[in-house]
Amino acid sequence: MKFPHKLSLSNALIFVFLWTYTSNKLQAMKKNAINQMMLEEDNQLKKLHQIVQDTIEEEQLIVNNLLNPPEDFISRGQKISDRVARFGGSWVFIIWFMCILFFWISYNALAPGKAAFDPYPFILMNLVLSCIAALQAPIIMMSQNRQEEKDRMRGENDYMINLKAEMEIRKLHLKMDLLLEEQVKTICEAQSRQFQMLAEINAKLKKMEEK
Repeated sequence: MKFPHKLSLSNALIFVFLWTYTSNKLQAMKKNAINQMMLEEDNQLKKLHQIVQDTIEEEQLIVNNLLNPPEDFISRGQKISDRVARFGGSWVFIIWFMCILFFWISYNALAPGKAAFDPYPFILMNLVLSCIAALQAPIIMMSQNRQEEKDRMRGENDYMINLKAEMEIRKLHLKMDLLLEEQVKTICEAQSRQFQMLAEINAKLKKMEEK
C-alpha cells in the first residue's frame, strides 16, 4: 500500500483516525476469530473425549459380561459340571481319593473272615472306580465344552472390539480433518476480510490524494 507523501493536517488526522479505527477493528476481528476457533476446538475435543469414554466403557462392559456372565445364562447343570470339574482337578480330591482307597484296601485286606465287605481282588472297588470314572468324564467334558464356548465368544468379542476400535479411530481422524478444514476456512475468511478492509483504506487514501 502506497502512502501519500504530502498530506494536509485534516487529511492526516483523517488518515490517522481511519488507520486507528481499522487497526482496532482488525484486532477485534482477529480476537473474535480466535475465540470462535477456540470454542469450536473445545466443542470438538469434548465430543472426541465423550466418544473415547463411551467406547472404553462399552468395551469394559462387554469384557465384564464375558468373563463374569450373569447368573441367568448359567443353568444348574452347568454350575454342577463346573464345580465337579473344579473339584476333580484339585489336590483336595486327589488326597481324599487316596485316603479312601488306602482305607478300603487296608480294611478289606486285614479284616478277618466275613468282616471284609470287599475281599481281594477288590471287585467292588473296581466297580466303584469304574462308575466314578464313567460319570466324571462326561461331566468334565461338559465343563470343557462350555469353556470352549466361552473362549469362542471371547475370540468373537475381541474381533468385534478391535473392529469397533478401528472404526472409532477412523471417525476420530475424520473429525480431526474436518476440524482442521474449519480452522483453515476461518483463517482464510479472516484474511479475506482484512484484505477487503485494506483495499477500502487504500481506495479512500487515493481519493484523498486526488483532492
